[in-house]
Order: sequence, then C-alpha cells, then structure tokens
Amino acid sequence: MNKLSENIDDNIQTAGELFPIGTSFDLITRDLYLGDTRGYWIGINGFCKTEILQQIFSDLQNPLYMKDSVVENIQNYMNARIGYAQASLTDDWDTIVRNVLSGPSVLLIDGFAQAIILDVRSYPTRGIDEPDTEKVTRGSRDGFVETMLFNTNLIRRRIRSPQLTFEIQNVGTESKTDVAIAYIKGYVNEELLDTLRKKLQSLQVTSLTMGSKSLEELLVHKRWYNPLPCIHSTERPDVACSYLMEGYLLLIVDNSPEALILPCTLFQFTQSPEDYYKSPIVGSYFRLVRFVCIFISLLLMPIFLLITAYYPDITEKWQLLADGTLPAPTLIFYVLVVESGLDLFKYSASLSSSRFAGSLSIVGGLIIGDIAVSLNWATVEVLFYAAVTLLTSLSLSSMEFSDAVRVYRIFLILMTAVFRLWGFVGGLLLVILSAVTTPTFAGTSYLWPLYPFNWAALKTLLFRYPTFRAQPSKIWKH
Repeated sequence: MNKLSENIDDNIQTAGELFPIGTSFDLITRDLYLGDTRGYWIGINGFCKTEILQQIFSDLQNPLYMKDSVVENIQNYMNARIGYAQASLTDDWDTIVRNVLSGPSVLLIDGFAQAIILDVRSYPTRGIDEPDTEKVTRGSRDGFVETMLFNTNLIRRRIRSPQLTFEIQNVGTESKTDVAIAYIKGYVNEELLDTLRKKLQSLQVTSLTMGSKSLEELLVHKRWYNPLPCIHSTERPDVACSYLMEGYLLLIVDNSPEALILPCTLFQFTQSPEDYYKSPIVGSYFRLVRFVCIFISLLLMPIFLLITAYYPDITEKWQLLADGTLPAPTLIFYVLVVESGLDLFKYSASLSSSRFAGSLSIVGGLIIGDIAVSLNWATVEVLFYAAVTLLTSLSLSSMEFSDAVRVYRIFLILMTAVFRLWGFVGGLLLVILSAVTTPTFAGTSYLWPLYPFNWAALKTLLFRYPTFRAQPSKIWKH
C-alpha cells in the first residue's frame, strides 16, 4: 500500500506496520485533537526541534484558532494554521517513511488521504573547525562537517550566484543516504552532469557504509594495480568553491565531512590551499618543491639500494650515498626493516592521541633509531635516507596520494632487490604504466592538462599566478 487512506485508523495501522512503533524507543507518536478532528503525529526523538513542535501543537489546539470544530480542507488548514515555513503535503507512504527516517515529522489528519510533513529536524553536529589534513597558516578556519545542509550553506555563503545548484538524490536501498550534486549552471559540462545523474540513479547498493568513500568506489571501479586515488576530495569549503568556479562537479554525501570533486586529474593532488594564502613567488616556490618531493619520495630509496648494493665501486669512487662495504642481502634487509618501521611509527602517531603523538615521534626517532643501529638492524645511512623519504612524503598535501607513492616505492625496492638494474628500470616503467592507466569517472584523462595537452591550464597548475590572472577566462574543458 503506497497511498494514504482517508480513515485515520487505517493510516495508524499502516504506520505501525512500516515503523517499529512501540519497539524502537526513539520513535515517538502523539494522539492529537484538532477541535473535533483526530490527528496523529510521528517523529524521531532527537531529530526534531522540541520548541518549534510545541509551538505548532499549541497553535493547532488553540480554541481561538478553531472557528470550526472540524477540518474541512487540509490545504487551507495547513496554510492558515501552521505558520512554520517548512511544511508540505504528501499522499505517498514511501515519501513519509523516507522523510520521517531522515528527520522531518509527519502529521496525519482524519478524513484526508494526505499528511502534513513538518521539517523541524535538528541533527546533532560538531563544530565547524579547520580540517587537520588541510591546515593553512592564513585563511578561513572552517571546514565541512557531517551534516550536508551545513556544508551546502558553507558553499553558498561564498558563492552567492543564482546559478549555483544543489541537486539531491538518495543512494542505498536501505540507508537512503542523501547525496547532493553541486554545480554552477553555465560553467559545468552538461554531458558529464547527465552521466553523473544516471550513474547515481543506477547504483545498486544497500547502504553507503563508509559514506563518501563507499560512493567513490561505486562510481569508479579501480583495479588492484592502480593505487593512485581516482577521485579527489576536500574538507575545505574555499577549495570546493574554487573547483566549482572552474566548472567541476562536487558530490556532497550526508554524514561525510568532505566533498568529492569530479572529474579527477593527477595534478589535483599536487595542489595545496596554502599556496594561495602566500605571495605568488613564495607559493610557486613551495609548489615546485612539492613536485620535486614526489620524485624524491618515489626514487630516493630504490636508487640508494641499487647503487649501494650492486654498484659499490660508484659509491667508493664518488663517495655517494654510503661507504659500499655492506653485502647486498644485508643492505636489502636493512632497507625493508627501516621502511616497515617508519610506516609503523607514522601510522601509530597518526592514530594516537595528540597528547602522545609527539612523544611517540621522539621515541621512534631518537631511542629506537639509535638502538637499531647498535643492534645492527640498520645503518646510519639507511636511517638518513629513509628519514628524508618520509619527510618528502609528509610534504605532499594529499595523504591518499602519499600512500599510493609509498606503495610504488616499496614495489620499486622489491624489484630492484630481486632483479637489480633491470628490475629498477622495469619496475619504474610499470609504475608509469599504472599511473597512466588509472581510471577516472566518465573516462576523462587522468593526466589532463598534460594529456591532452593544454598549456594555458598546465601553467596555472605548475605556478601560483596572481588572483587577477589565476581565474580562467573560460572554463577548462577536459
């Protein structure tokens, strides 16, 4: 049964079949009398603003407002008696179920096959603080939170254009998670927008267990040999707005404090909002440093292992990297132990309380490092180059991109350890092939604007331009 009945007893019975009324403690109901007309209210405790509901009920039951004891027209009654702005009518049980479980409440009135939906929801939420992963020395300190409406407000506060649009869809047959598509009309690629609409409507999934991350994996099916991220995300409203103004699409998932950016390119992960809160020359310098850090993080340890283990004459002649006296198997063991140990410390520090993260880093860097050298589990040279590698990986603004580079680095180390020079060359070619074949949404180029080549767009990614020159005269086309 999808439609309401005019008999309120039938509607109450249907509501008892659709909702666990009386079993689930957070579902609350209320029998009302609107004059001589019976009413029945359903809502979820904690999702409704009690003060507003009390005022609405008080007005509906006020005898001064009831000239007639019987409600004759539900539309006129709602317009005349309910002063709250967010009130609407529906005759569909599916709409009622979706709304009640999302936060709004519903009022059933005897004699009408329609119900009044009162959107008086109030979600529990945390403060709008700056995200830890995208901190800046200057600029705004607000960040996305788990409530989608708050996130859309943060975007509209910055872009007050009537062309800014938020289309909402539900994903998940059981969770019915709200997903909003954000774009600016006239800027967005309409074909890409239509593709995204159809993709969201065709998703067959019970729930988005991990919020935006689950949606990301549903939109782009990535193979195991493509560790690079396929969709870029941000927790900063100012970054999200900058992408909107360049014609990108945003996906905002309820219960997730971030926005997904479509389409995705490799160069998005080399950008940082800090670049734009510094002068152009300083921002360009740090951006170039970040580019160099990508290659250092990927190649320093494999090159160190290759030269020191298999070409000791080079290290002895040119005094490069190490003294070259260690046998290759021992050096390979040292490199793998140190790589694993640094990963362990990095994740332990990131998952620990902020009170212990600093102490843990000091213990790992000073005490355990010194003991590892004394016990012949590592050498000073290996620790040094591993530390430089770790510092360069931490300089990358995207943690997910940094993790993918680490996977590539470990692969290159293993290939170099087993197959020597040819292993390093072959492994590097496989890494490049893996990066080039990384899938993206709707098949757009992952290497744009390098391929297809677009110098006007590429130079704004390589260098930090002044504000009056940074905004493109026309929206980039992928």
